[in-house]
This record gives sequence, structure tokens and C-alpha cells, in this order.
Amino acid sequence: MSRWTVGAGLVALVAFAVLLGVRFGSVPVSTSEVGAVLFGGGDATTRDIVLRLRLPRVLLALLVGGGLAIAGATFQALLRNPLAEPYILGISGGASVGAVLILALGWAVAGSWVLPLGAFAGALLAITLVFRVATSTGRAMDVRVLLLAGVVVAAFFSACIAFILSVSPARTVQSAVLWIMGSLAGATWRSVAVAAAYTLPATMLLVGLARPLNLMSIGEETAHYLGADVEGVKRLSLGVAALVTASGVAVAGVIGFVGLVVPHAVRLLVGSDHRALLPLSFLAGGAFLAIADVVARLALAPTEIPIGVITAFVGVPFFLVLLRRSVGVA
Repeated sequence: MSRWTVGAGLVALVAFAVLLGVRFGSVPVSTSEVGAVLFGGGDATTRDIVLRLRLPRVLLALLVGGGLAIAGATFQALLRNPLAEPYILGISGGASVGAVLILALGWAVAGSWVLPLGAFAGALLAITLVFRVATSTGRAMDVRVLLLAGVVVAAFFSACIAFILSVSPARTVQSAVLWIMGSLAGATWRSVAVAAAYTLPATMLLVGLARPLNLMSIGEETAHYLGADVEGVKRLSLGVAALVTASGVAVAGVIGFVGLVVPHAVRLLVGSDHRALLPLSFLAGGAFLAIADVVARLALAPTEIPIGVITAFVGVPFFLVLLRRSVGVA
């Protein structure tokens, strides 16, 4: 299928996802009312619902979903592993430790920026630990050691979370569990700005690295012979993809499987050329998460399901299919 056809379809899907996200919720809003608000009209209540609650939430879903998807495509190219996704480096574990610690200390009430800041700091700590371990045997970054380091660091952070929750009051445990499952309910224009500040420049940078990523997906030795700066590409791409993931986790909690499912779906449509795969994965990831958020809001209304649960329901069967196929190929 032509990449331009897929791109046009994904742009239409993004527009449809935005309309769904703005229209549907505990208080339905008609398309004409949405249009009136966007052009400066509408009553005060509808304007408040659309502009203060739903539009920031939809835009945050587009940014977080797009960032996780493009990060997943990058990890799969660099690690040459179809099962790789953003959380393989223990980033979500580090972010979760930072957020849970903030909640346990009671600092989250000091301001809306404190919890994302703690999550981001924890994610940066995880990235630093994993990269230090991966380069401990020399200047070259061993991909196998990187994967093992991610697993070990994630396990360590899981133990830290369990310890913090075991000594915390029940209310803190409930808040932490809800955050760990992922949610866009706390979306504000400030969180949208934070996500955009990290995600959009990083996306452009990764798209600019599409050609060397094409070479890296073939093999490091081949990429080196064809003139790619293998170590430089690995460090820059992994670092940028990890920071994109960290920013998404910081503002929306832990949302898994987007970086696994979306790049594979796009790859089936347009192939493995990262010049098309990366930008189209960004669009598809944003649309996927925005639609998943609508499902999370409406499936058991008025109760809202954590969005990480919805993505897991889709991602786990997909992961098992990929795992079975990988084992069969091996």
C-alpha cells in the first residue's frame, strides 16, 4: 500500500479520534456545539467542557501515543528485536518509583507539576543506570547487555515500589496504583505543553535519523561498512527515544504496549523503511491512544477504566502472537 495513501488515512483517523474525544464523555456534546466553541461561540458550560477538559486530554493522548509509538519503532530498529518496546529499558519502572515516592511523601498536593517532575526524574535515573551498565565493558554499547540491564533495573525498581507501598497508608497505595495503570484524566494545557516540548523536537530528530536507522536495522557491522556512525546513532537514538518515553510516562502514567503494537501495524502497511515508518507510527500511535481513551471513558461509564488496561487488552494478545511467530522462526 502506498505510504501517501496510508498517511492520508492516518491523518483522517487522527481527526476522527479528536472529534470522538471532544464529543463523548459523561456529558455528550454535539458536533455543531464543538464547532461553535472552536470558532469562539457556545455557552459557558460547553466551552468549559471542550476547552478546559476534553481538548487538552485529546491533544495529550496524541502526543503521548505518538511519542511511545515512534520510540517503539526506534527501539525495534536498534535492538533488531520485534518484541522491543519503550519499557524494555526499565524507564517505566524508574518513572513509577519517582511518582510513588512523591505520593508517599505527600508532596503531590504542593502543586500539579510535582508528580510529573518526580516521575521524570525517576525515568532519567533509570536511563542513566541502564546506559552506564551497557557501556561498562567498554566504549561500545552492547545491545545484549542493554537488554539485560533494562530487565534488571526494572526488577529493582519494582522491588522499590513494593517497599514504598508496603509502608504507605491505604490512600497513598490507591493513588499510586491508579497512576501506575496510566490515565489522561489529569490532562491540562500545562501538561500538553510539557509533552509537546519534549515529544515534537524528539520526533523530528528521530525522523532525521531514518536513513542510519534503516542501516542499523540490518546489522551494526553492515551499517558500519556503509558509513554509518554506529555508536553515535545508537547513543543518540536510544537517548532521545528514552526521553520521549520518560516525558510521556511523567504526564500520563505507565501506558504499555503502544510502542509494540503500533509500529508493527504500520510496518505491515508500508514496510520497514523508517523514512515512512517513523512519522506514520507517530500519527497511528496518537490516534490509537486517543481512541483507547474514549473507550476507557465510555466502556463502564460513569466509571473510568485506566487507559493502560485498555492498551494491555489490545497489546497482550498481539505480543503473544509476535512471540509465537518469533519462536517459530527461530
